[in-house]
Amino acid sequence: YSFNILPVIGKVVANDEESYRYLAESIRMHPDQETLRGMMDEAGFNRTEYFNMTGGVVALHRGFKQ
Repeated sequence: YSFNILPVIGKVVANDEESYRYLAESIRMHPDQETLRGMMDEAGFNRTEYFNMTGGVVALHRGFKQ
């Protein structure tokens, strides 16, 4: 979907296929929720957690660093 439909929608709606192709690629490259949480842990954050929203399409991550 992301690599085929999204750029076409971008071309039709915004006349900007390349930006929507970039969007699809950036979504693909972004780590999943648990991986990002682990990265936060490794960076020294404590009490890390995340909350899935919109069925997991969006996630809010939270951590504390002292």
